[in-house]
Amino acid sequence: MSLKRDLREESASIRQRILDGLALLRWDGMNFEHAVPGLTLYRIEEPPGPFSTIYEPSLSLIIKGSKRVKVGNETLVYDESSFFLTTIGLPMSGQICAVSKGEPYIAATIRLDLEKLRRIIADYDPPPTEVPERDLGVVVGVSTPEMLDALSRLISLANSPGDIPFFSTHIHNEILYRLLTSEQGARLRRFALAGTNSNRVAKAIAWLKENYTRPLRVEELAEIANMGVSTLHRHFRAMTAMSPLQFQKHLRLHHARELMLAQSLDATTAALRVGYESPTQFSREYRRAFGHPPLRDIRAILNSDESGRPNSVG
Repeated sequence: MSLKRDLREESASIRQRILDGLALLRWDGMNFEHAVPGLTLYRIEEPPGPFSTIYEPSLSLIIKGSKRVKVGNETLVYDESSFFLTTIGLPMSGQICAVSKGEPYIAATIRLDLEKLRRIIADYDPPPTEVPERDLGVVVGVSTPEMLDALSRLISLANSPGDIPFFSTHIHNEILYRLLTSEQGARLRRFALAGTNSNRVAKAIAWLKENYTRPLRVEELAEIANMGVSTLHRHFRAMTAMSPLQFQKHLRLHHARELMLAQSLDATTAALRVGYESPTQFSREYRRAFGHPPLRDIRAILNSDESGRPNSVG
């Protein structure tokens, strides 16, 4: 804890530099879609409701505030001293812990380019710091001054858009290198490199995300991952905190919610669209996942302001 506190104090001036730069940007509501590919900034000034979303591989850094995220039965909390790394696409829910106009929540998310990550490993073989073996596909790590400084320089490219094609590539590579040499570097390698169990399960997860409406045959999924059924189950749960069937269910529920919000579908139509055969089962599982039956949940979201809508918000 002492090291984490020391790094947080050492990074304080860099975070302030980032905040000063962000104050000059022209925000569109709570998001700022930066001209740098894959970089999104968030500023939340009013307490938002709980969110649910499907995270994609990304790095999230909080500049001000804190956040709680739940994946399966696992709950992780991160703040200004931490980064949140998602190595595979996972359905998650969460909550920003505290926010007000005087103390807004401010964060940045950088989409991970796994192909670029593999090239850095192959070209430079950066030595990772070893950590205890654990394969959950999301993790909280310690933000270093070097990582935050790179983020600051990436954000500042908004002031010189002509420099983005050259400098953004180099700064992205630097951030990936910092991740690979962090205490989570060994874990990140396992997800990126072919032949590892993490990479094999990632293939099964990618297939599920593309085919979540289809009936699930675990034997077929194991064949895609090139693993035995029991081995797949064990490593799949280690990475996602869910079984393959639970993972598919969460994907279906999240996509059904999106359909009802974006296309005004009724619950029965949305349920059938995402692969449910029983609207009653859908309604029961939806309530268990989101706290309310579909109609009540969607009405509450639509009647709330934009900050209450489901969103990953960094």
